Amino acid sequence: MSKYLDPKADLTFKKVFGEHPNLVLSLLNALLPLPDGMEIKTVSYLTPENIPENPGKKYSIVDVYCVDNYDRHFIVEMQSIWNTEFFQRTLFNATSMYSKQLDKGKAFGELNDVYALCLVNDEKAFSEYPNEYIQEYYLSNKKHTSDIHTDLSMVFVVLPNFKPQNRATKVMHNLWLKFLTEIDEKTDDADPELLANKETSEALEIVRRSAFTDGELLAYDLYWLNVSTEKSSMERERNEGRAEGREEAMLETARNAKALNLPIETIIKLTGLTIEEIELL
Repeated sequence: MSKYLDPKADLTFKKVFGEHPNLVLSLLNALLPLPDGMEIKTVSYLTPENIPENPGKKYSIVDVYCVDNYDRHFIVEMQSIWNTEFFQRTLFNATSMYSKQLDKGKAFGELNDVYALCLVNDEKAFSEYPNEYIQEYYLSNKKHTSDIHTDLSMVFVVLPNFKPQNRATKVMHNLWLKFLTEIDEKTDDADPELLANKETSEALEIVRRSAFTDGELLAYDLYWLNVSTEKSSMERERNEGRAEGREEAMLETARNAKALNLPIETIIKLTGLTIEEIELL
């Protein structure tokens, strides 16, 4: 039996980062491009009534919401399945959290920065940049690109694209990503670097299989089962879409060939359609 559970599941991710402020604080400081001298010192979790409505599929998204000592707001989420709508979803959640601060009666100038940290466990994310594991989005001036506003920041980390970095990279940046990418049910012996660090060592203890009840283990297994089901459904939809596209392309080819008065035998060879299908066009 394996020693650890995968920290990317709903149950384990929330146990590590949704119940231990010191660990989510460390994660945010490690992965977000915070201004020098503005590192997070303390963090507290937001209660459900302070959280924006969360559109998205049930089994692919894990969220943690918190606020720091500067009253900056943070969304931390793990996405097990990626499609293009999740970018818009992350933007929606971040802007909702930003605008919802006005409920406290603040003036616009008093609104605090919002950071969305999205950890994506799917190699399909940002497939146009296959060798990059971090994508950062800010408000900026199109002409003067150095004019960046951090009122609203979104940072996406594509976990399958991560490779351990050299010593120049921040230590905790490397360690947290190693924890998230290397620890799963196949792990019997964790990396000594993870065991030697206070924060990641604590996280490892939290995801030890022996720390979970039978009911929690069942919920853990059901989470991954539902992720697999959702992925299969999405893949089937994509395949059906491709099949429909190919069929429409063949029909269009046949229409064009008929317009050119090509022999029906030639049209059959070009498209694979039957005589009856071609005659109906």
